[in-house]
Amino acid sequence: MIRIEGLSKSFDSLKVLDNLSLEIKEGETKVVIGRSGCGKSVLLKHIMGLLKPDRGKIFIEDKEITQLNEEQLKPIRMKMGMVFQGGALFDSLTVAENVGFVLREHYRLDDLEILKQVRQALRMVELEGIEDLMPAQLSGGMKKRVAIARVLCMKPKIILYDEPTTGVDPITADSINNLIRSLHDKLKVTSIVVTHDIRSAYKIADRIAMLYQGKIIAEGTPFEIQNTKDPILFQFINGLSQGPIET
Repeated sequence: MIRIEGLSKSFDSLKVLDNLSLEIKEGETKVVIGRSGCGKSVLLKHIMGLLKPDRGKIFIEDKEITQLNEEQLKPIRMKMGMVFQGGALFDSLTVAENVGFVLREHYRLDDLEILKQVRQALRMVELEGIEDLMPAQLSGGMKKRVAIARVLCMKPKIILYDEPTTGVDPITADSINNLIRSLHDKLKVTSIVVTHDIRSAYKIADRIAMLYQGKIIAEGTPFEIQNTKDPILFQFINGLSQGPIET
């Protein structure tokens, strides 16, 4: 579904991605782990076409996207949904207006059909009857679920999650993880999740890849990652201050 070859990106003198290569199979949930600021979100922005690499290529369903302009990227982006780290809800819009925003902007649907699809998406994230609430009235976990519902309205083939459990308590984080896993199983959607929450990674991933110093240095199933002999990966997944990773 997604193939990344030799991706490099620098901002001034700071090299963020360095000849990175990664593949995500159709229907797979690939979790990319790594320290805060290591380039995980930058990787997602390249997949969405929001950033252009210095070098390298990205293929979405065998179509190379890095040289496409904004107009050419539109049909590819409509296959993808992005769940932003903070939810990125519009404060001045109701829940229904937030969830139905993409439908209203990009599809010729009447208000009743949009509301029908909004309610269906909210049911899928286990939130019903909150269409008229404002984002300020929602808990952190509810905001995350509303952001996921907005993506589901697009019926995407690919969902990108940027730190989906950041900013919520461990119990809420576990419920979000369960939701991500459940949606994957029901919809057979391809997912990329970037996170530094290793507990979440173990729960939702089919495969886990670690990003370190701009490269993918290790990849495997959750079981393989948990039993790694790689000193860098071992230090990260066990949260150790002593080891080869500079603190």
